[in-house]
Amino acid sequence: MATRYVNKSGKDKDGDITKLCNAGQTWSPRLKADAIYDIENKIHDYYVSWTDGQTTQIKVVNGATGKYLRTQRDGSTKNNLDDLPDC
Repeated sequence: MATRYVNKSGKDKDGDITKLCNAGQTWSPRLKADAIYDIENKIHDYYVSWTDGQTTQIKVVNGATGKYLRTQRDGSTKNNLDDLPDC
């Protein structure tokens, strides 16, 4: 299983995460559905390295409208992928 580091995220008009990115990486951009598949099937792990030196894992969450990607930085339920620059 390879670890992939994400430093940008794509968002739709509602702010929902649509893709994960890291410019210069052969896998980037990775569509949300593909990243969910990778995580659930233990093919790849995805992490965000924050400017303060912390690293958080990206997880798959089952929501009311389907599966989505989220981090839980500092134990917060806020979707910190929203804090990343757009890709």
